[in-house]
Amino acid sequence: MKKSFIAIGLASVAIVGAGTWWLMQSKTDAPTYKTAKIERGSLQATVSASGAVNPVTQVSVGTQISGQIKELYADFNSEVKAGQLIALIDPETYEYRVRQAQADVDAAKAALLMQQAGLSKARVDADFAQRDALRKKQLVEKQFIAASDADSAAAVAASLFESVKVVEAQIKSAVATVAQREASLAQARIDLERTKITSPVRGIVIKRAIEKGQTVAASLQAPELFVIAQNLRDMQVDASIDESDVGRIKSGQRATFTVDAFPGQTFEGTVNQVRKAAQNVANVVTYVAVVGFANNDGRLLPGMTANVRVVTDMRENVLKIPNAALRVKIAGVEPVAPASSPSQAPVRGASSTSFLLNWLPSAMAQQGGQGGGQSAQRERLISELALTTEQQAKLDVVFSEMRPKFMAMRDMSDTERGTAREKITAEMRGKISGFLTAEQKIKYAALQATPANISRSTPPTKPSPSDLQAITPPAGGVAPAITGQGPLVDVRNRLVAELQMPQAQADKLDAIYAVNRPKFMTLRDLPEAERTRARERISADIRAQIETILTPAQKPRYAQLVAEAASRQGANSRGRIYLLGADGKPVAYNVRLGVTDGTSTELMIMPNSQSADKLIEGATVITGVSVGSASTAPKAPSGPRLPF
Repeated sequence: MKKSFIAIGLASVAIVGAGTWWLMQSKTDAPTYKTAKIERGSLQATVSASGAVNPVTQVSVGTQISGQIKELYADFNSEVKAGQLIALIDPETYEYRVRQAQADVDAAKAALLMQQAGLSKARVDADFAQRDALRKKQLVEKQFIAASDADSAAAVAASLFESVKVVEAQIKSAVATVAQREASLAQARIDLERTKITSPVRGIVIKRAIEKGQTVAASLQAPELFVIAQNLRDMQVDASIDESDVGRIKSGQRATFTVDAFPGQTFEGTVNQVRKAAQNVANVVTYVAVVGFANNDGRLLPGMTANVRVVTDMRENVLKIPNAALRVKIAGVEPVAPASSPSQAPVRGASSTSFLLNWLPSAMAQQGGQGGGQSAQRERLISELALTTEQQAKLDVVFSEMRPKFMAMRDMSDTERGTAREKITAEMRGKISGFLTAEQKIKYAALQATPANISRSTPPTKPSPSDLQAITPPAGGVAPAITGQGPLVDVRNRLVAELQMPQAQADKLDAIYAVNRPKFMTLRDLPEAERTRARERISADIRAQIETILTPAQKPRYAQLVAEAASRQGANSRGRIYLLGADGKPVAYNVRLGVTDGTSTELMIMPNSQSADKLIEGATVITGVSVGSASTAPKAPSGPRLPF
């Protein structure tokens, strides 16, 4: 009996121990979450690069002649003026060349004088021979001399006249020889002048490549003697930007940089130029961005290595989350599908295709739409046409039958899709009209030709005072926002709020969207290549029409909003984050992301989104997941790390 009690006791201890171990193991296996808070603040998107500090203008001073450096009049860091003598090449050889050239000129001029004297003598002899020929001609007429004598005298006169022409040609040759010798003399004098090396600009000598007594040889390329920086007060950083980032760099952007010579100090500049010439080093393509800055104190020197950060975008007072939250993946936790309700029905201003009832086919055919467009149109038909319970059931059957046909349009070409959409839409309308009463058919036809009713119950988001400092609020108050989902609803509501539009101005804005809505609908039938250009043209027309209804005070703010939207367009992306619920369990949300500074990322929340009340400042976001407690985790080995 005693042994039985002992056995029962040991078994009880074993069971308790096993249960304790199982509980501890379950507790150990429960995941623990690292969390952070959603914050509100500023973000700067930057591009990092490295480059060298250089003067804005630096001149390499060389020589066009060869010779020995006789004197040096400038050294490193010497301040020089334009035209100042900074070096002298031995001029003795070139002085003798000038003398030789001068002697050649004198000899040519003497030869010219001799030719000119010979011309005078030839002209006198020719005149005498001509007069002698005339006298002999007269004597022949009187038969005092033979005719042969007269002929001989005429021949001599003609020969002497030709001799005058020869001497005149010789004089022209002598004149040309004098000009040639004078040109050689001028060249010799220029070479002699070039022995004096002068500074072409006012600046500081930052490099001297010669020594006194050194021989320089100018052959195919002029040797470099000095490098002169024109101004060390205005300098620049030639930063090498990677080809993947160069599209974000534009002139006028603010940049900061550091140099190793002054650790902890940041210098500011502005991007002045993005050079289009690519540099390919080891198959790495980079482009040079010139960052200008003021070096008033002269601390930064040419050639210093600069680590540059160019601010490509900036956000003020935005929600931001740690980048680690975007890398978290929790298996089995998916976002909750949005619930449909009548208040979510698309309204005027919602999107380019969500206003007319015939938008339903495209909504049903969109991939990833989660049924939002179909549910909204169903609720609208029920409310507008006052459908009975039986009619609602028939409507659901029609939607169920037509949905596969619309989904099948995804695999069609653009040309086939447009024709198929028209056929399916007509078929669907015919089926819906089949169970409507005569009165309902009239309303249904009117719904296909008129936009949806506008609900103006949601108050607009109040803009920050800094954005509206130049806009005077209207006397009758700002027009209210409209409800609905879609990008254009958000754009419309933001324009009304940011620009403080009165009701009359908001009606004009709605009219602009209504007029241009059919243009967007026609984009579906265009080829992909033409669709982008057509969308840009329509958007440009809308912006121009909006500017016509704005006041002078609103136009600058509108231009700022357009520029901000353009910058956000390239930065927007999508991601998934997990918030820690009140019960300690993760809840997934699909979110839109904006710019990032490498540590945090902008969280873009639409005002009318279902998660707007959850994704707020101070919400707890999961940044990491670990399984097992710290007490059971293996400890890191102590001691120095082995080199293998």
